[in-house]
Amino acid sequence: MKISLNWLKEFIEIKESPDELGQILTGTGLEVEDILKVDSIPGGLEGFVVAEVLTCERFVVKGKKLSLTTVNIGENEPATIVCGAPNVAAGQKVIVAKVGTTLYNKDGSEAFTIDKRKVYGHPSEGMICAEDEIGIGESHDGILVIETALPIGTSASKYFNIESDYVFEIGLTPNRADAASHFGVARDIKAFTGRPINLPSVEKFSEVKAKSPIEVIIENVDACPRFCGLSISNIKVGESPNWLKNRLKAIGLNPINNVVDITNYVNHELGQPLHAYDAKEIAGDKIIVKTLPEGTKFTTLDKVERALKAEDLMICNAQDAVGIAGIFGGMKSGIKDSTTEVFLEVAYFEPTFIRKTAQNHTLKTDASFRFERGTDPNLKIFALKRAAVLIVEIAGGQISSDIVDVYPKPIVNQEIKVKFSRINQLIGVEIPKERIHQILTDLDISIKNELSDEFTVNVPAYRVDVTREADIVEEILRIYGLNNVEVSDYLGTDFISSFPIKDKNKLQIKISDTLVGAGFSEILTNSLTKSAYHEAIRNELPNTDVEILNKLSEDLGVMRQTLLFSGMEVLAYNINRRQKDLKFFDFGKIYSKSEKYKENNRLALFMAGNVHEETWQNKALSTNFHDLAKEVNKILLQMRAFNTEISPIEDSSIFAYGLSYQFNKKEIAKIGLVIPKLCKLADIKTQVFYADIDWDYLFKQYSETANFQEIAKFPEVKRDLSLVIDEAVTFDKIKKLAFKSEKIILKSINTFDVYQGQNLGEGKKSYSISFILQDAEQTLTDKKIDGIMDNFIRTFERELEAIIRK
Repeated sequence: MKISLNWLKEFIEIKESPDELGQILTGTGLEVEDILKVDSIPGGLEGFVVAEVLTCERFVVKGKKLSLTTVNIGENEPATIVCGAPNVAAGQKVIVAKVGTTLYNKDGSEAFTIDKRKVYGHPSEGMICAEDEIGIGESHDGILVIETALPIGTSASKYFNIESDYVFEIGLTPNRADAASHFGVARDIKAFTGRPINLPSVEKFSEVKAKSPIEVIIENVDACPRFCGLSISNIKVGESPNWLKNRLKAIGLNPINNVVDITNYVNHELGQPLHAYDAKEIAGDKIIVKTLPEGTKFTTLDKVERALKAEDLMICNAQDAVGIAGIFGGMKSGIKDSTTEVFLEVAYFEPTFIRKTAQNHTLKTDASFRFERGTDPNLKIFALKRAAVLIVEIAGGQISSDIVDVYPKPIVNQEIKVKFSRINQLIGVEIPKERIHQILTDLDISIKNELSDEFTVNVPAYRVDVTREADIVEEILRIYGLNNVEVSDYLGTDFISSFPIKDKNKLQIKISDTLVGAGFSEILTNSLTKSAYHEAIRNELPNTDVEILNKLSEDLGVMRQTLLFSGMEVLAYNINRRQKDLKFFDFGKIYSKSEKYKENNRLALFMAGNVHEETWQNKALSTNFHDLAKEVNKILLQMRAFNTEISPIEDSSIFAYGLSYQFNKKEIAKIGLVIPKLCKLADIKTQVFYADIDWDYLFKQYSETANFQEIAKFPEVKRDLSLVIDEAVTFDKIKKLAFKSEKIILKSINTFDVYQGQNLGEGKKSYSISFILQDAEQTLTDKKIDGIMDNFIRTFERELEAIIRK
């Protein structure tokens, strides 16, 4: 469940920071699993500024019509920008994404970052943006031209009035139905802090004495104890205002239209699901709540025809069904652009009926989420008025009937007897009676018939989880605070869970067995080494050497900062004794000094010579980079370092070439070919491949538990592209751009052919790349696949100036 901080502030004063509020909510039983900063437009338009086009010169390259512009972006010098939009012209005020600005996809994922680069020989220092590139619309026909008196260089977030918010992801337990809304969460904050709650005003609701044209009949009173509704006429269905769309988007809902958005808004505001019907589609002007015969066909709003079960509670008109009660509306009665008359419904449905139907049809909606757990039967009229006021305010029209309220069997509050001694016994500490009174009163649980040793409480009907004395004690404890209860020295328990302790030695033996199985031999090396070794790679070493004060010789003068040279000395020793095909690994410590002395455990791998000797079947095969990379990948997988980021090593004084592995944004390994001059220092003439792994960090991140993911039920799709690009462009850059463009559906990317030739042009190469696409929720359609591939093509053309080969 997602809760917006800005929305929460409409109910209660929040003085705490988001992190502090998260701790309060977790302490009261609403466990905050994550806190995310969100913007009404992804990225908050950071780096986008109001700008003015100063000059615009047209030119054509390879059939493309482009413009070379100079743009005032509020800095000392104008920016030169190449623009492909047909409507760009001098004198326009526009929105520019400056160099370093990140653009985002519709789903909030990063698309790409603006770089300073050359476009067809011209420098380009930013991008003049269209609506869709900013994130305020769908249009890509041309750049967005604005009219504003704001100074040039003003942040675009100020022009568009961008709203920032924090969203709390709460792992709501099934028993806490009362907290399934912003109002419900505010009630817990009220109980914890003692601050008052401000309910939204319904003063503008105008009572109408006209009888409702829609008659409500409940045939199954056990399944639907209460049904309320009213009619609203002469509305105009359209787009919702920005404040309403921002509230919904902050918690992950897509705005649909003003009427539907209001029902969703009130649902998440008060925890009261509502449904709006097109009143003209209610045949016979009757709403009948009943079950239908087994196997009856019904098409829901998602255009899926479903066969009903005999126990499915349905909302029907005089002729047929119009919705599955408490779960999903039907195709015919839904709100359309042409709708002018609305019948607004809010009801109380018995949770077990809704739960069974939701499971029967594998339907999980925001409404069923709340009805399955139990909603407040006594807040229905208020929620109905709240929604009606918003519809009249936003969609126009007027309330045209009185409120229909069919409530044949009112649900009453529950009374529970509680003993003070029982509270003290279960909590383990004596809480003052005044504090108990305050907590229960703030939770809307009233106290009556209080005696010296016990009292009776009246529990509101919406607290479906509070049914016995122990539940009352739990309510007192969660607000009083578990952290305020001291653990006694004599506290005992019948069962204490044991948690697996990570054993570094066992894990080291496990990895050693893997390497030995791959043909490696373990070596043990000296921690003392030559200072000359360190001088050769001084720029690679982050700290100062640890020098030995009473050193025996210059060859043993410092503590090593890398396992490289001590390992190469072992290689040299073996090579000099005609053992040339070598595979070693070394678990060892390195030492350094900054402000303090540091000690770190590393794992080093070395490979030299041939992978295997010559036989009558095969020729001798020399060791190469990929032989070592394969073993490193095995180790990282065993250590559960999944989804590592890999980048080429550049400007290294250790590696001639190689790769760097990052995990959780920290470098955990480097592998590559050792520079020949370093091999000469150790008197080695052959190639040496070396891997340096941060064993301490890997062990720290390792978890004994493993997470398993269900095998995808839907098929994967493979698509290929051939790109002609500059020879300096690496596959890694292509891969990063692809995953920035599509993070969810794209599963993997692979190069299956590389070509360079005169017909491509000087400095060019061709990559043939395959993309594996898969959606975990549904089978991919051709339209979806084509959209993703078109997005890849646009990204590669824009970022790499790639030419797509047909």
